Amino acid sequence: EVQLVESGGGLVQPGGSLRLSCVASGFTFREYSMSWVRQAPGKRLEQVSLINGDGGSTTYADSVKGRFTISRDNAKNTLYLQMNTLKPEDTAVYYCARGFIGSPSWNRGQGTQVTVSS
Repeated sequence: EVQLVESGGGLVQPGGSLRLSCVASGFTFREYSMSWVRQAPGKRLEQVSLINGDGGSTTYADSVKGRFTISRDNAKNTLYLQMNTLKPEDTAVYYCARGFIGSPSWNRGQGTQVTVSS
């Protein structure tokens, strides 16, 4: 059974930073691209970032480019998202996912809330 467990969310002031983590189990982690996606209240699910299996290739949504960094540790079956210079519009539930939105391997965790507010 695929399990993805996120942690690291919380309340942060604008301009602050957070680091999200996701521990994966139930599949061979290194063989899959992994994503961070988010959903704000009343909005569609958004692909935030994607990383390939060996971590050598990454992509970002334009809205987070230059502020967020995705990484992975295949020895620990763990995915990370370092979020800097956070803005109120980054407020959302953030999900760790196997694959990307619409891919056959898609599977996501329960999510962690990130709230950016003063």
